[in-house]
Amino acid sequence: MMTLQVCEKGIQELTNISVEVVNDEALFKKITNIKVLFPGENGHHFVIYGDSCSGIPDTLHASNLSAINNVLKNLESVPEFIIFSGDEISGLTNDERKLRKQWNYWLHTEMVWIKQKKIPLYNTTGNHTTYNKMSERIFRDLFSHLPQNGPLKQKGLSYFVKHDNLLLVFVNTMWSGLGGEGRVETDWLDSVLSQNSNMKYKFVIGHHPVFPVNGFSGDFQREIEPENGKRFWNVLKNHDVLAYFCSHILAFDVQVHDGILQILTAGAGTAHRMPEGIEYLHLMQTAIDSSGLRYQVLDLNGQLREWLKWPMNLPNSKQWKIVTDNNANFNVKNWMNKKFHSIIAWNFSGMSSKERYACPQTLISGSDSTKNLPLIWIGLTGYEQCLTVYLSPEVGRSPHHWYGPTISPDEYFNIHIAIHNGMGPGGLLWRRDDNKPWSSLKSSSPWGAERLKWPEYWSIGKNQDKIVDDMDFQGRNLELKWYLHEINFNDLNKK
Repeated sequence: MMTLQVCEKGIQELTNISVEVVNDEALFKKITNIKVLFPGENGHHFVIYGDSCSGIPDTLHASNLSAINNVLKNLESVPEFIIFSGDEISGLTNDERKLRKQWNYWLHTEMVWIKQKKIPLYNTTGNHTTYNKMSERIFRDLFSHLPQNGPLKQKGLSYFVKHDNLLLVFVNTMWSGLGGEGRVETDWLDSVLSQNSNMKYKFVIGHHPVFPVNGFSGDFQREIEPENGKRFWNVLKNHDVLAYFCSHILAFDVQVHDGILQILTAGAGTAHRMPEGIEYLHLMQTAIDSSGLRYQVLDLNGQLREWLKWPMNLPNSKQWKIVTDNNANFNVKNWMNKKFHSIIAWNFSGMSSKERYACPQTLISGSDSTKNLPLIWIGLTGYEQCLTVYLSPEVGRSPHHWYGPTISPDEYFNIHIAIHNGMGPGGLLWRRDDNKPWSSLKSSSPWGAERLKWPEYWSIGKNQDKIVDDMDFQGRNLELKWYLHEINFNDLNKK
């Protein structure tokens, strides 16, 4: 960690920003032969990263991109292809000469090694690179080697690629013809996915997320405008797309909505973080095969920071253990082991109260002490009886909240809640039953259950010694089942 002061014409002035950057070539040489995740038969492995805002030599952005590229160069196996999810250069200038100069430096100096290794590189549009018609024209010109199979007026800005049984569709969330940033067309996407319905694996890649990340939210500028986003996501759902890859928010984040992953990776060099102190520079190495998607997120030192295997593949809830003791012990041995993912799943069923109660109603509560707020609290809140989760990992700090569906008065409910400690804030999940897909609960938190000490004491349907000012469950016939699923990172590789 070091502090740099950068004042560079053409980029935003950065003053005394504490950043993760490695400028020592001797340190670079220590990062060698980084293990990768390999796919099984007829699978694929690739790297995706985005948001470097570079293209200008001797800047902080360029130093950071160099450090991340050094990690990529030292993977033990060359990826099939590389995806860069936008904002390659600082851009955002009306000076065409300056914009072309940045692109020239990025393509022919910073990234020339990719061409030398003959690794296919696929780029998406971004808000720093295709922000008006002039910059769109330059993007089309520089990337004319990419497939020209996009919508009639967006050829060279949107396109799709096939790798055997894998379909990659690159969408443009910036097109001036739709009004600019935060908009995406859906008719062409629907047509491409329909025409390629026989492809086993389908990914869509764009710059802007559909769902807010880390509490950074705002129509058009932070994520795709909501109504447009709903249409877009419905297209993904209708065609069994496994994941949407994006960037833009300077973080790493994974969520799931209607069973589809939104994976945001924007750590390729831009100096800022969202938020600072939590997020980090990174790239993501990915494998896909018949067992599902696996990824590892590597920081600028080549260290493993996050990983995932999806789908979770839990057994049918009929096989989950019935909980009969109000002081049940949900024992999780490997909760703090970073090479394990622990997934706790609960099945709550019962009848809601005939009357509406605004005060919180406890479904389950877990604590490490009778003197502090519960570490985990799951229940119903407000007159609308909204499914709510509170996490309180730090004494004296406000809980962070996650919200789900509402339950009507006198309604039978059967809801699954899962807490996945490897998915950050997106790892608090819900679904109606075994036949429905998982979705992340809504939250503004930049962290999830990975910060949590696992509780020792549990209470079901009741307050824990009446310490917190919430109510017992006001409905009836509350029943609970649970299941623990653990995944060892060392079991992910198919090589």
